[in-house]
Amino acid sequence: MPTAAIYDCEGPRPNAEEKAFFRDVDPWGFIVFARHCSSAEDLSAHCDELRDCVGREDAPILIDQEGGRVARMKPPVFPAHPAPAAFGELWRLDPEKAKQAARLNAQLLARMVSDAGVTVNCAPMLDVPQPDADPSVIGDRAYARHADIIAALGLEVIAGTLAGGAAPVIKHLPGHGRALCDSHRELPHVSASKEDLLNVDFRPFKTLKDAPMGMTAHVVYEAYDAALPATLSPVIVNDVIRGEIGFDGLLFTDDLRMKALGGAFDARLRDSFAAGCDIALCCNFTLAEKKQSAKALVDLTGAAARRAAAASARLQAVERPDTQALYQRLEALLKSVMA
Repeated sequence: MPTAAIYDCEGPRPNAEEKAFFRDVDPWGFIVFARHCSSAEDLSAHCDELRDCVGREDAPILIDQEGGRVARMKPPVFPAHPAPAAFGELWRLDPEKAKQAARLNAQLLARMVSDAGVTVNCAPMLDVPQPDADPSVIGDRAYARHADIIAALGLEVIAGTLAGGAAPVIKHLPGHGRALCDSHRELPHVSASKEDLLNVDFRPFKTLKDAPMGMTAHVVYEAYDAALPATLSPVIVNDVIRGEIGFDGLLFTDDLRMKALGGAFDARLRDSFAAGCDIALCCNFTLAEKKQSAKALVDLTGAAARRAAAASARLQAVERPDTQALYQRLEALLKSVMA
């Protein structure tokens, strides 16, 4: 059985040592970045090569293709898509058009990634941005500033992603919108009360709790656990994400290489599993770091295996209509906010 991890390779394609590591460790899936996306053909060949390493044609492969500044498949090779905030702007003018556009945009993004062999797109981001939050983390990645609008648009993104042949991931549980710093660089602490977190930050996640997959936040929520970030906190994972929010989907950690976390890489994996996370997301690890992390790997069993199977079951064969007409329709819907 596979282990509860996701890895990538350092270069555009896996080298011999990485292939041997993947064969030995058998991670549940992989993730790709811009360096793997020089063309659709190269990305597809890369996905095939990764799956060959583990001997599973259905091994999941993830990507962050939100649109806007978070896009691994970039122009001019791939079509540009608007940042999520564009759909919130359209909502102010016409909520129904905004929902249609969000679903269609997600479908086209999913079609783009799935045509190249990628099966999981890490969107929608459901974080509710607050005025004093670090704009480099959220900014135009947020669909809107109101929890209910984010939830409504997120619902369309989930449906569109599945319609396009990929699985969606809600992030960053239980909410990254109050972070005053970038968790890629340091550990954010949120001092908001439980009442504020429940009424605002957790709200979109609770509405969309039936999503197949989710991703944690490397954020300390002092009202619940003053010491540990969500990714490493049994209180946040079990009492908040699984309990208060009611999410029972497959739970990934956010990238365990981010500087918000400290300590050895095997300890990061061990602590995230102890907290209740299902899958460790190990991005941009060197081969030495991969080997160190492997000391803490566990097999994907029990509830985590059940959730993984349920998430994979949401992926079905989909119709693949001509995308040109769909892009034209999306452009027409967004015309009023993209001029």
